[in-house]
Amino acid sequence: MNFKSKGLISLEIDDEIYDYKLYDTLKSLSKTYSQRKSAKELGISHAVLNRRIKKAEDKLGIKLVDKIGSGSVLTKDGIGILNEFQHYYNQISKTTNITIGGGHIVSGLLESISQPYELSVYSSNDLNSFKLAERGVIDILALDDPLIAFEKDLNFTPIGFDYLVLITNKNSHEIKSINDLSNLNFVSVAGSAQRLAWNTLEHYDINYNISKTVNSQFDAFKMVKNSDNLYSFLNASYFKGSDILKHDTRHAISLVQINEEKEEIVDFIEFLLNDGQKEIIKQGFSSI
Repeated sequence: MNFKSKGLISLEIDDEIYDYKLYDTLKSLSKTYSQRKSAKELGISHAVLNRRIKKAEDKLGIKLVDKIGSGSVLTKDGIGILNEFQHYYNQISKTTNITIGGGHIVSGLLESISQPYELSVYSSNDLNSFKLAERGVIDILALDDPLIAFEKDLNFTPIGFDYLVLITNKNSHEIKSINDLSNLNFVSVAGSAQRLAWNTLEHYDINYNISKTVNSQFDAFKMVKNSDNLYSFLNASYFKGSDILKHDTRHAISLVQINEEKEEIVDFIEFLLNDGQKEIIKQGFSSI
């Protein structure tokens, strides 16, 4: 899957994604006042440009372009949408600041390490971060778990490795072997690498129960520590626990470059792969 935006943005309006082609069209028409001139400027036929406008108008249920005499002008709604495009374009293109959306674990890492780049980091789960990448409003997609990258055929770069540890309460019974995990109640964290733990338990025919699902590993940690009968598998880089499934849950934390126009992004990733490895190890991860 070719997911790279090449610095071009998309805008989500009423759950519909409008890509940079609509932005280019509106921007050109705002200057030329002519569909034929804009089509020539964009290197497409007049018919293609007209269909592009009509398709967007039909989806939105509003007029974007009005005919005036032999020319074309943007409507008030057309100008409003162009301004929205321009707002996001200014955010991602006219600054050396690198905007990153990623999972809680890798986002925390990138915010913690000492590095010479100016970053804006937005922390969520991998799925929500992927949606930001689809909209083209981030420069880098940072993944706690490479699953989405495999599913979407994304070109990702591992920057370190982590594994999962078993989190228990001090009053819970001692876990000495994988068989001791049978029939326990677990807290699941949406969008995390816990799939590796569940897959392992299923591989060994260990029955388990997901009794709670939360969005943050930190919430899962609190719940387990405040309960005598809840357990969870969380990232070893942030939490201390049993490494009973260490070898089965080792996974890469990785980056997907979305914006190809900023040279700083390539330099930043190169830094992480070289000098930055010392910083990554300091934060509890394994080097690549």
